Amino acid sequence: MTEPATPPVIRLGGVRKEFSNGVVALDGLDLEVREGEFLSLLGPSGCGKSTALRIVAGLMSADAGAVQVAASVAAGDASQHDIAYVFQEPTLMPWASAFDNVWLPLRLAGIPRRDAGDRVRAALAGVGLDGFEAAYPRELSGGMRMRVSIARALVTRPRLLLMDEPFAALDEITRFKLNDDLLRLTEAQGWTVVFVTHSVFESAFLASRIAVMSARPGRIAGEIAVDVPYPRSAAFRTDPRFAEICRATSTVLQRAMGEAA
Repeated sequence: MTEPATPPVIRLGGVRKEFSNGVVALDGLDLEVREGEFLSLLGPSGCGKSTALRIVAGLMSADAGAVQVAASVAAGDASQHDIAYVFQEPTLMPWASAFDNVWLPLRLAGIPRRDAGDRVRAALAGVGLDGFEAAYPRELSGGMRMRVSIARALVTRPRLLLMDEPFAALDEITRFKLNDDLLRLTEAQGWTVVFVTHSVFESAFLASRIAVMSARPGRIAGEIAVDVPYPRSAAFRTDPRFAEICRATSTVLQRAMGEAA
């Protein structure tokens, strides 16, 4: 077997997580993510995908096993974060404008509003919200609110982007457009991405590799390499290769759920 060309920036080995109510969310989770990779973490609801992502982000600790994040994603200064996390909900401050919501992580890093202006406006423009700096969350659609959330991650100039089902609540048309935009931004920014989803189709479109998790307690049941180069356009969704990747992924997912049953 050929060794990967790039070293892992994330390595999880034998990770276990049990909650106080006795639910074992993860048990024996082994996973590596390589620099520049777009990894989709796919599995049924309740399989521990979000738990694994929170452990990588340092928002939650593992009860057992090893969690390693490489020095290559270390921050350069207080205004540049190594890891950005996009939640399933936009989690915006309703009383703050789009500008101020995106400025938040820079404000917490001690950067004054006037000094952050160019970065905030560039981040909003990067997600297609140029001219919406003064808009409040209540004035924006669900897709636009999620764009603000992504801009808030973008403004920190991260090396590693963790996304927890960010488009799950959106309609299909908006979801497709945001998938397209996410790939464009990832290519431009050079992110390493871990993207949690329960959608086979979303995984096949976005990822360079899909890691399929078993039902709880979660572990990796199989992996699928998506050997289709970037950039990927909307036309890829009707490509025979896309259909084949979806079939292969569905097969691994069904097998994993059957084994768990």
